[in-house]
Amino acid sequence: MLTVVRILIVPVFLVALFVDGGQSTLWRIVAGLLFVLAAVTDRYDGHLARKHGLITDFGKIADPIADKALMGGAFIGLSILGELSWWITAIVLFRELGITLLRFWVIRHGVMPASRGGKLKTVIQIVALSFFIFPLPGWVDPISITLMAAAVIVTVVTGVDYVIQALRLRRDGRSRASQV
Repeated sequence: MLTVVRILIVPVFLVALFVDGGQSTLWRIVAGLLFVLAAVTDRYDGHLARKHGLITDFGKIADPIADKALMGGAFIGLSILGELSWWITAIVLFRELGITLLRFWVIRHGVMPASRGGKLKTVIQIVALSFFIFPLPGWVDPISITLMAAAVIVTVVTGVDYVIQALRLRRDGRSRASQV
């Protein structure tokens, strides 16, 4: 249920972000609160599902879709508004699409679970995006830029780590298959 709520929050978040061309202080606060609510809901969604044994096939599919819709929507929305460089959005989206494709590429050899680095990446992205979404005073800009730079670096590093994991998983899967 929390996953569905997150999916429903995404378009409302985007509408709030774009009110008055993104220049409305009130609506930017609303967008920021919706973004943070959706991000926090994601954290509790997974925790509750594991704790109460409520992991479902629907959740396994819908949860990553909700995550990518929220994060992708925020990156794309901020780039459309001219508040975030498109190259940053491109790197993040390329990494997310690439990791998704990698998971499909290795699926018959094993599952590539989310790594600690991947979870750290998500947290840093959420914090960095929040600094860009909320209407903060100009003196905060260097902090916002530093957080986004850290998010991009961790995004790239963890992307490379996933590629290495995928290659190992395929190699190990092939060597096990040849032993049988």
